[in-house]
Amino acid sequence: MGFYSERILPYLLDFSLSDPTLGEYRRQTLAQVSGQVLEIGFGTGLNLSYYPDAIRQIVTVDPNPGVHRLAEKRIAQGAIAVDHHILGGETLPMDNHTFDSVVSTFTLCSIPRVDQALGEIYRVLKPGGRFFFMEHGLSPEPGVQAWQHRLTPLQKRMGDGCHLDRNIQQLVEQQFDTVAITADYAKPLPRIVGYLYRGVATKQAS
Repeated sequence: MGFYSERILPYLLDFSLSDPTLGEYRRQTLAQVSGQVLEIGFGTGLNLSYYPDAIRQIVTVDPNPGVHRLAEKRIAQGAIAVDHHILGGETLPMDNHTFDSVVSTFTLCSIPRVDQALGEIYRVLKPGGRFFFMEHGLSPEPGVQAWQHRLTPLQKRMGDGCHLDRNIQQLVEQQFDTVAITADYAKPLPRIVGYLYRGVATKQAS
């Protein structure tokens, strides 16, 4: 992690992802989260105020200590106890079948080995557990796709690995058999970064 990633990017992310419309999308995405919860890519803690009232404790991971410094204020002011780990999502230290719910928002775009991370999410979920996600990614429009492919190399440098052109639905469906998903452009975001996938993937019950 360099100076930009730890000291500048966290503020840019917090500002750009704090839009009230995105907040309502977060609320809808997290409405059915229950039980033992793991959040991948906790970032600056923007999801904290949108968890259901019944959630009183979550485990979180994020590899960037800079974003967690911003999250600490939200943690201190909130009602949810956060057990945070500074690490990526590709190799989780948690046991198999630990969590009822796993959450990811604006995270799968930037994980280097995203297939491996989704495999880890599946592994740590209990049978019948659910993966709740809200992610931007590949647009269905060829014209928008062309610009997403063209600008992703620049976005990866500016956004600490963020890809504009990952097909989130395809990635999740490769790991989970049961996926309920909606996808459309998020109103506050430019189309090139604003095609939003929101859904729930369920691990097969034993």
